Amino acid sequence: MLCSPPVIRLIMASSLSSHFLLQLFLVISIIQSSSAARKISVTDQTQEPLLFQYHNGPLLTGEVSINLIWYGQFRPSQRAIVSDFIASLSSRKPTKAQPSVATWWKATEKYYNLVKTKNSSPLLLSVGTQVLDESYSLGKSLSNKQIVQLASKGGQKDAVNVVLTSSDVAVEGFCSSKCGTHGSSVSPQKINGKRSKFAYIWVGNSETQCPGQCAWPFHQPIYGPQNAPLVAPNNDVGLDGMVVNLASLLAGTATNPFENGYFQGPKEAPLEAASACPGVYAKGAYPGYAGDLLVDSTTGASYNAHGVNGRKYVLPALFDPSTSTCSTLI
Repeated sequence: MLCSPPVIRLIMASSLSSHFLLQLFLVISIIQSSSAARKISVTDQTQEPLLFQYHNGPLLTGEVSINLIWYGQFRPSQRAIVSDFIASLSSRKPTKAQPSVATWWKATEKYYNLVKTKNSSPLLLSVGTQVLDESYSLGKSLSNKQIVQLASKGGQKDAVNVVLTSSDVAVEGFCSSKCGTHGSSVSPQKINGKRSKFAYIWVGNSETQCPGQCAWPFHQPIYGPQNAPLVAPNNDVGLDGMVVNLASLLAGTATNPFENGYFQGPKEAPLEAASACPGVYAKGAYPGYAGDLLVDSTTGASYNAHGVNGRKYVLPALFDPSTSTCSTLI
């Protein structure tokens, strides 16, 4: 449920010793016990296929509003980048230009096709209510509990509430262990006499705090190969990075909204539809290289998906449960 910054670890052995076999055994044990940290690449032909498990819980279905809770200072142009992305997912007037955001999102239907549910409606997302909290009502340093508190400001019926924090807001675990997260909470108010669960997402703007961790490939990475960063498609490193993380978390929310849907590994740190394919955005991707993305001939910006209002975005690969591989738009 975490959208985590990539971390590259190198294990080196300078010479053989009498303890070599013991050390090798320990290394293998650590790797086997850290399934949540596995990395998958479309170019890795030697790794065994990753098998996702369905844990018999509900997936998001029907018409669902994506409510946006803006915490801190965001310019209207920045808010439009995110709201246009949401509008592009299930637009009633699909973008004619391909590849599109809607085509990318349609790949999540493969999860639904594997679940035999009766009378379930196709998932249709739309932009819901937008809440502005520009006065930092809870301060500029937030705990995970306060993120849930903010998420509760949006409607909880047939909705996913997305909390977006500005670049000057610190959040527990931000940059050190995560770029965003998704989860669920019990509605503080009763709906039809009952308290129900609602899904929420949090994503932070990393532009001034940790762009090398949470806004790659639009910023030089802190670890690994130091390839030149890509030009952000909307000319905003922080917001374009947020869209990448939000896209990943939305795919995870749709297919695993309440910790009992589709995932692999422990539910506290699961691999989900997009987090199973870290750092992969197009064919030819490898560590430090996002893949063979399209390039706008006018701006030089990289992208792999067209959205509404002439928008372009970079969206992550999604794990295809029918082939057990990472699937990209291009």
